[in-house]
Amino acid sequence: MLRGQKVAFRASKADLERLRACNRESARVWNECLLLAKEHFLQHGRWISKSELQKQTKGRFHLHSQSIQAVCHQYLFARQSARAAIQKGHRHVRYPYKQKTFFNTKWAKDGFTIHENGKITLSMGIHGGKREKPIIVYVSQLPQGTIKEIECCYDHGWYLAITYDDGQEAKAYQPGHAVGVDLGEIHTIGAFCENGQALLITGRKVRSLHRLRNKKLAEIQRRQSKCQKGSRQWKKYERAKKCILSKSERQLRDALHKTTKQFVDWCRTQSVSDVYIGNVEGVERNTRKKKRASRKQAQKLSNWSFGKTKKYLAYKLAQHGIRLKEIDESYTSQTCPVCRKRKKVSGRIFACSCGYEEHRDIHGARNILSKALHQEILPWPAPTKLTYLRIA
Repeated sequence: MLRGQKVAFRASKADLERLRACNRESARVWNECLLLAKEHFLQHGRWISKSELQKQTKGRFHLHSQSIQAVCHQYLFARQSARAAIQKGHRHVRYPYKQKTFFNTKWAKDGFTIHENGKITLSMGIHGGKREKPIIVYVSQLPQGTIKEIECCYDHGWYLAITYDDGQEAKAYQPGHAVGVDLGEIHTIGAFCENGQALLITGRKVRSLHRLRNKKLAEIQRRQSKCQKGSRQWKKYERAKKCILSKSERQLRDALHKTTKQFVDWCRTQSVSDVYIGNVEGVERNTRKKKRASRKQAQKLSNWSFGKTKKYLAYKLAQHGIRLKEIDESYTSQTCPVCRKRKKVSGRIFACSCGYEEHRDIHGARNILSKALHQEILPWPAPTKLTYLRIA
């Protein structure tokens, strides 16, 4: 299976400057792709093709040919993703248009050479009929497997994002139990298995990281607003904002990885083969415009990282032969499975006038599972065991 890993490296001062120059040159390739696509669309009324884009960018930039192609492929992927989102009805989405100053440079296939002592030579290709001297970096520990691609990145320090094949095949699908999952903002994952087991994984650490980040950014922005834009002090505050965003992003990514790993381990313990997850796409959009939520609640919904949670679950479950399927979760959190009445609750317990009571997130997960298996909301027996997990 293909995996990714961030790796620190060492390099001479001259090679670090060359890496920075490569990222500037990659940004020039990106900007040229935007320009060529716009001109081609205005002249012919259609988007430029992959082959035509590669043909017009070939040999024009001071990079390895595969590095140039990688930037073109990323532009095309961004354009296709925007098109798919627009076709789904997301009218706020725009096609790629922003100019860049820096863009990560990639080396693939024949663009790099791995040596036994951790030395990596990054090829710069042939320019003016002469092969240019490669960039040399040293890595103390490389991932075990066949390295497919190396990407040079900078985030308050240089590192390599390495894509490699670990040589392991995903496990084959074997029929087993099914699980319904209700994604939440307070509890990141609420799950109910058809064998009667239930799971709650708190998301309070993720919430606290978001609150701390927002609080620090608000304080810096308040001070920055008193400075003249472009001044020395204004730039200091701008760097501080980037530092806070970078650190909080790493912390949030770590918390979500730990959360999804706990869920996958629980699924393996319960011999799960199918996971049905509610589709919550769009719940955070236009909350203020429609006046459905307060300012505080709108901020919580905008901070909700359900997209990353689903992304991490998808590949981690697939590794163990578990299928992940999305279903419509409309009214699953409001409908009583006994009397079918709908009721909005503000607390953590769903209580109906008919006497039915259940934890709000477990209630939603049970209804999602019932909707997936029976195409309607039916009552389930009470959970035989509820496991509550938190991130250390």
